[in-house]
Amino acid sequence: MTIRVVLADDQVLVRAGFRVLLETEDGFEVLAEAGDGEQAVAAAVEHRPDIVVMDVRMPGVDGLEATRRITANPELAGVKVLVLTTFDVDEYVYEALRAGASGFLLKDTDPVELLRALKVVAAGEALLAPTVTRRLIAEFVDRPENRRIDVSAVREITDREREVLGLVAGGMSNDEIAAHLVISTATARTHVSRIMTKIGARDRAQLVVLAYESGLVSPRRS
Repeated sequence: MTIRVVLADDQVLVRAGFRVLLETEDGFEVLAEAGDGEQAVAAAVEHRPDIVVMDVRMPGVDGLEATRRITANPELAGVKVLVLTTFDVDEYVYEALRAGASGFLLKDTDPVELLRALKVVAAGEALLAPTVTRRLIAEFVDRPENRRIDVSAVREITDREREVLGLVAGGMSNDEIAAHLVISTATARTHVSRIMTKIGARDRAQLVVLAYESGLVSPRRS
């Protein structure tokens, strides 16, 4: 399977470097480049890539707003966003994850790690390093203005689903959850899917953010 990518960054050299990396590797295709968020959204609409690699800080429409527009568009439901940032604790990254980004990477990430990240996100998993993500979320989740989840949705979560959610927030894959709880992978996947539906999360990464915001999982203890 070829992973189809749109590159969004305001620095031409950064985009060129990513393009060379991806085009010299089997299994990747760069469909378009974008120098700002507005161009990124337009490219997503035109090309329907598997992933938009999105810089956060761009002129005009930034990566955060572009991520919101992409994830809010029902026609782009299959398009995933991988956020790039210079800092691992960045409020913009937190907001991007809340908006539906599937994960984030630092710009100085090793090229091999970027390729792995694209494969992980394309496969439908969240790219969330547990320790970094907990630290990131802990920075912002306690602020009153950041708690936007519908409390009634939390009440619908069963004890078993709460347990599964804690494991998801801890960075476990469906296979790892299944092994930990001694259930099948299909059952673990069903639990995660039901939780996402109840909480209203677009994908696994957003599910983790909402889990912390709701208080179902504590970033300081998980």
